[in-house]
Amino acid sequence: YYYNYITYGIYQLYRDMEVFLMFAINDLYGYKNYSFLNKLLEGVITKLKLDNAIFSIVFVDDEKMREINKKYRNKDETTDVLSFAFEDNENIKYNEFRVLGDIYISIPKMQAQALEYEHSEKKELAFLVVHGLLHLLGYDHMTDQEEKEMFTLQEALLNEKI
Repeated sequence: YYYNYITYGIYQLYRDMEVFLMFAINDLYGYKNYSFLNKLLEGVITKLKLDNAIFSIVFVDDEKMREINKKYRNKDETTDVLSFAFEDNENIKYNEFRVLGDIYISIPKMQAQALEYEHSEKKELAFLVVHGLLHLLGYDHMTDQEEKEMFTLQEALLNEKI
């Protein structure tokens, strides 16, 4: 595998000289400490056997996250991560790639949680990215069974790369 940084935070993952995954990191917050995500996502994508997919990760501040949370979830508060899965409605494809959706992460909330849980920002950001990606892939934690399945997979993915 190898990555190619195209432009404006768009990355392509190659296998056997063919692009099999693309993701974009849109840093609207100005947080620059995310270069480790390439390696993390390579491992996660391999373990999940994810192929021909596109998704984006957007870093925002608490004000923007609160605005998004209020608009789409009717909750007038910030949160750490929100996922908007495009495949919830239909299979959206772009040049034979599945368009999974967008993951929004509040950088100030991530930083506060890293302090609260007494671990690194890297570990907290990795957790939020993997959590958001699993939501894009249809995992949820609305019931005890769903929560157990999602969190078990999430921990297995994270324990390999952090």
